[in-house]
Amino acid sequence: MFAAALLLLGHSLPAQNFALSTNVMGYADFGTLNLDASYAVARHWSVNAGFRYNPFSFGTGEEEFRRRQRSVSTGARYWPWHIYSGWWLSAELRYQEYNVGGLVSPATSEGDRYGAGIGGGYTYMIAPNLNLDLGFGLWSGYDQYTSYECPTCGRVTDRGEKFFILPADIILALTYIF
Repeated sequence: MFAAALLLLGHSLPAQNFALSTNVMGYADFGTLNLDASYAVARHWSVNAGFRYNPFSFGTGEEEFRRRQRSVSTGARYWPWHIYSGWWLSAELRYQEYNVGGLVSPATSEGDRYGAGIGGGYTYMIAPNLNLDLGFGLWSGYDQYTSYECPTCGRVTDRGEKFFILPADIILALTYIF
């Protein structure tokens, strides 16, 4: 229903001001579902909001591994040439609730991350309303975490708070512009 309303709104806009995108690389990250919405506020600026969700675990017992997350972000992109085409730089604020582990060792960690990120990339116009975005970003901030010996045992090995710097996104996204 939301998508249908956006389609109807998109046809009444005088220019291509609204876009929805999904990062294909997110699906390669153990099936992380993702959606970003952006709105052009000026010739060189767009604001965006994104959501990432991964509820999946693979394997069972001691052999289980996961990269679960719920993540929300909001930010802005600067487009030197024109919105939704060419080079861009971005900044964002992000919150992430995560539960990861079991892939390399049975150790598992979960927690909450709060931070800010920067990124950059290039957008190719494939068709009048379809773009391909390529880019990379980093984010940094504060992590409140708990580490466990294994995914199912519940034995706490560490608990605390720390500063982090992580890749925010490796972007290979399809964007539909309304």
